[in-house]
Amino acid sequence: MSADVRRFNALILAGSRGGVDPVATYAGVSHKALIVLDGETLLARVAQALQEAGARTIAVSVSDDSVRAAANALGLIVLDAASGPSRSVRDGVEALGAPLLVTTADHALLQPEWVTRFLADVPLQADVGALLARQDVIEAAAPGTRRTYLRFADGAWSGCNLFYFATPRSVAALDLWAQVEADRKRPWRIVRRLGIGTLLRYLSGRLTLVAAIAHLGRLAGLDAAAIASPFGLAAVDVDKPADLDLVRTLVEKA
Repeated sequence: MSADVRRFNALILAGSRGGVDPVATYAGVSHKALIVLDGETLLARVAQALQEAGARTIAVSVSDDSVRAAANALGLIVLDAASGPSRSVRDGVEALGAPLLVTTADHALLQPEWVTRFLADVPLQADVGALLARQDVIEAAAPGTRRTYLRFADGAWSGCNLFYFATPRSVAALDLWAQVEADRKRPWRIVRRLGIGTLLRYLSGRLTLVAAIAHLGRLAGLDAAAIASPFGLAAVDVDKPADLDLVRTLVEKA
C-alpha cells in the first residue's frame, strides 16, 4: 500500500445502545468514552492514536451531550449517532468520504502502530477490511482475558474494532454488517448467510475465517479482506467492568 493511501479520515463510534452501561456505572461516569485512564479520557486516547497514525480528519459519532462536549474540546468533528453502529458508519462515510478508518471510543489501548500495520496489510484491491486477532495471540498478550471468539478452521478469532472502508462502494458492506451485528454471538447464523455448502464446511471444521469474510464480501458485491493482527491487545476493548480492570492493570505495568 502506498504512503498516500495511508492518509485517511477516521470515525470513532461513541454512541449508546441505550439503557444503563455497566462499565460507565462502574467507573462513575455518564459514558464509558469519558473514563479516565492514565490521566486521559478513553476518547482522547483513541483520538490521539488515530492522529499519530496519520488520520487527516477525525469525527466522533455521539449520542451523549457530555461526550459531545468532550469531543468539541478535543477539536474533533461531531456527528449524531444513528440507531446502530452500521448506520452511524454509513453517515460517517457520507460526511467524511473514503478511505475511512472506523474504531470505537472504548478501544482503550489503541496504538498508532496497530493502525498503520493494519492499513499496510489491507490488499490494494480490497473495498473493505476488518482486523481480527487469533485466540493464542490474544491470550499470550493478555492471559486470562475473556473475549468472544468466532471459531474457524484456521483458529478462534476475536474482532479488533478496526475497520477500513477503502472505497465509496464499501458502504454496501454496511447492510451485511447490520445483520452480522444481530448475530455476532451466534457465528453459525452468520455463516448460514453464506449458503448451505459454506455452512456445511463451517460445521465440519473446514471453513477458514479468510474464506468466510471473502465470501461475505462477494455476497455484497465487494472485495472484503480479513486481516490478522500480530498484536493481541488490539482485541481488548472495554465492554465490561473486568475489561476496564484489565486495561488499567496493563497501563500501570507499561
